[in-house]
Amino acid sequence: MAEENPPLKHFLTCSVCSEIFEDPVSLSCLHSFCSSCLQDFWAQAKNKNCPVCKRKSSKDLFVNFSIKELADSFAGRQRSAPSEEAQVVCTDPSQRSAPSEEAQVVCTEHIKDIKWFCKVEQRAVCHVCEFPHHQGHKVVPLEEQVQELKQQLRPDLTALQARRRRHQELEKTYEAMDPHLKEQRVKTERLIRAEFEQLHRFLKEEEEARVEALREEEEQKRKRILLERKTLQEQIQSLSEGLSAVEADLQKDGLSFLSASTCSGTSARTLLSGSDPQLLPGALLDEAKHLGNLAHRVWEKMGQRTTFSPVILDPNTAASWLSLSDDLTSIRRSNVKQKVPNNPERFSQYTNVLGSEGFSSGEHCWEVRVGDHPDWVIGVAKESVDRRGECYASPDNGNWCLSNDSGRYTQCTGETLTLKRTPERIRVQLDYDGGEVSFYDPEDMTLIYTHQDNFTENIFPWIGLGAAGLARTKDVRVCGVSSHTQL
Repeated sequence: MAEENPPLKHFLTCSVCSEIFEDPVSLSCLHSFCSSCLQDFWAQAKNKNCPVCKRKSSKDLFVNFSIKELADSFAGRQRSAPSEEAQVVCTDPSQRSAPSEEAQVVCTEHIKDIKWFCKVEQRAVCHVCEFPHHQGHKVVPLEEQVQELKQQLRPDLTALQARRRRHQELEKTYEAMDPHLKEQRVKTERLIRAEFEQLHRFLKEEEEARVEALREEEEQKRKRILLERKTLQEQIQSLSEGLSAVEADLQKDGLSFLSASTCSGTSARTLLSGSDPQLLPGALLDEAKHLGNLAHRVWEKMGQRTTFSPVILDPNTAASWLSLSDDLTSIRRSNVKQKVPNNPERFSQYTNVLGSEGFSSGEHCWEVRVGDHPDWVIGVAKESVDRRGECYASPDNGNWCLSNDSGRYTQCTGETLTLKRTPERIRVQLDYDGGEVSFYDPEDMTLIYTHQDNFTENIFPWIGLGAAGLARTKDVRVCGVSSHTQL
């Protein structure tokens, strides 16, 4: 047939391989090529230009079924009927998703020759068995569809990798928390036991002191009783001797009695001239003094030996460059970064720390001893304040504060303040319901400035600390308000 009809053979010959078309595709310039030949040519040329006229292809490849029928007929290729083993994937487009590798294979007889994909039915197509069923469908080379699906899947791959990294980072944080929890427990237990050891020591010392006072009182009163008894015994002895003398004189008669009676009467009247003996008061122990309100009086005395801080700092919020005292009332900017978990409560960008207790109503006040420390920020912050990013102190960011930068004092809006003296302590006065935060110099209760706002969530004491440099004061400490500085 090829010899009888050369023009037809030329029409049905691929310009790339010079063979009769197999799976011919036509470009927008109307030149046709074997699908595999065109794909190989484009891969080598690294463009999608027509191999004949060099024009760039402007549409997707699709099988030219008319030329395919002619080429198959001319070459004597017979189109076989659909294989009995052909696998139908899913004929309902609404239920069809991107098919798996196994679902795309619809013909087991020609599985090695499957090179096409039907976009309408979203499945692989056998060019021998299936083409007649896809007339008018958009059919593209299988490899092109694979590359397209891979391209679509790459963003999901990137997103999955990013999510896995976040999960891995979170898992590492939890992993770091486990030994830190043990460290926290051991340290806190040690401090608790030390505190109670002091309390036990105080109570034991107080117990011994009070028992000793009781014994001293007993000893003093016993000595007093012994002294009184000795005096009484001496008086009894004198009275007994006088009584015996009178009794002996009464046994005499006549002149003998007359001569003795005058002396006996004088002696008896002398013994009777003193007052009758009386029991002295207070001879017994004062039990009420030793037992009355004993626990309360010990409690009061214990209170005089302890200190109360209106603000306890929360170490779980402290930046890793801050070091807190054991009693959680003072902080220091450390030269060594602390090994602490990156938990969500912790400040990560700035060296800040929050108080452990927030306020949602009422009036509250505390003082912070800053000494000559040159770099600090003191005030309050809302609970939702950003603890992770680059968030500067301002009311818009949920901070209300007074700051000192080497003697330059500013308020939370950035305005510079003029102070008549350098304060060594700063008093913070929070009126939650009134929406005010005030700062004072407690030395003479001079108002530094007041900021007004509307608080809508929990407000926490807040301290930020820079490097101390050559300053004498290294630690900034939260203190109670002394009575002479109370408003």
